[in-house]
Parts: sequence; structure tokens; C-alpha cells
Amino acid sequence: MDRYDFYLDKCKLPVAPGKLQIKVNNANDTVTLINEGEINLLKTPGLTDIEFECLIPQTGYPFASYPSGFQGASYYLDCFETFKVEKKPFQFIVSRAAASGQTFFSTDIKVALEDYQITEQAEEGFDLKVKVKLRQYREYGTKIVEIKEESSGGGGKLKKTRAESTVQPSKPIGIGSDVIVNGQLHRDSYGGGPGQVKSNYRGKINFINHKGTYPYHVTTPSGGWLGWVGAKCVKGV
Repeated sequence: MDRYDFYLDKCKLPVAPGKLQIKVNNANDTVTLINEGEINLLKTPGLTDIEFECLIPQTGYPFASYPSGFQGASYYLDCFETFKVEKKPFQFIVSRAAASGQTFFSTDIKVALEDYQITEQAEEGFDLKVKVKLRQYREYGTKIVEIKEESSGGGGKLKKTRAESTVQPSKPIGIGSDVIVNGQLHRDSYGGGPGQVKSNYRGKINFINHKGTYPYHVTTPSGGWLGWVGAKCVKGV
């Protein structure tokens, strides 16, 4: 039987949703020129939106999956509430595997819970349905920049400060490190067998070969091997 596993941080949904929508939003601008008509100014894509509706059983159905034994609906509702109350981002992961054991591409995005809607229907008995909306979360930070200006009257110096956004520095990478991968995977550390391209994928490092062109070997969060990537394609988190 084919498997779809949905994780919100460490919370695994008992029943995989029947439909998953992932929308990569546009941030491009359209400008009209006098002689050339409209042109498209390409910019970094906007934040990705994710929507799905999941079933939360109140009974241990045979088609439901529980890593540590049956959990009632209150466990999952507490997870959703915690994501909102604590106001912290978390990893949204979808793993896909065929009945033969073959694994397909996975989804791994850092997100924030935008909103969720709980529905109870008579035909569902005591089971709940929860409609979930997630939005991609991008790391950011601020630093203070001091600007010194000479006064025109020959007096003292005027100091100004402003906040400037900056990317958080990467943590040192070693075996066992959690990393964000943006780049192409390879079969070996020297560039052989180029394969999938990962974007904002959260994985782990299990081998390092500094002699290779692609020195870091990446696995899934659970340890499944993926491939080798270049040093510029990984960031420690």
C-alpha cells in the first residue's frame, strides 16, 4: 500500500489528507513602458501557502497510523493550539513511498500556522475534520548600523542609527548536523550521477568528504540517503 505521511513538527497526522495544495506565490512586478508595452520584472518568489483538510479520529481505525499508540482528538487539537499560542515556526514534512518500498520526492518546509478550522458533522460521528492553512517562514534578523555625518556648520558630528535586515549566520556543519539544502544532489562526492534538486529542504549530514567537489552527503530527517551536495548548497541550522 502506498504511504503518505504528514508531519507538523513531531506531530504525525493519523490519517493522510486526501488532498494537498501548495501554492508558490508571485512577487513579480509588471511595468508599462512608453515604447515597449508591458514588461515583467522578475523577483524572488513570495511565501508558499499550504492548505489541506485532515481527519482526526476519535476511534482507533485500522487505516489510521499512530507512531506511539492511539491518541485521541484532544492530543492533535493541543498540538494545533500550541503552534498558534507559542508563535514559533515548525517543519512541515510530507514523505511519499510506494508499496514496493520505493521512495519519491518529499516536502520539507519551515512554516507557521496561519489558521485552522475544526468541523464536527453528524455523518462523521465523534470524529473531527480540521482545515489547516500554513505559510512558509523565512529566517531573518536585524543589526544596528551607525552612520556618522559631518555637520555643515563645523560643529559636532551627527550620529544616526537604522535597522538593517540580515540573514542569520550558518551554524558549523559536521556529521549529524541539521541543514537546509538548496541545490542538486549527486550520486558521489565528485559530481557523478546528478539527480534531484532540493529547495529549502531540511535534512541531515551523515558523511563528509572534503576532497570531493560535493563534500556533504545529505539524508532525510529519518536517515534515508539522498545524495552529495556542494558546500554552498547547505546551511547549518
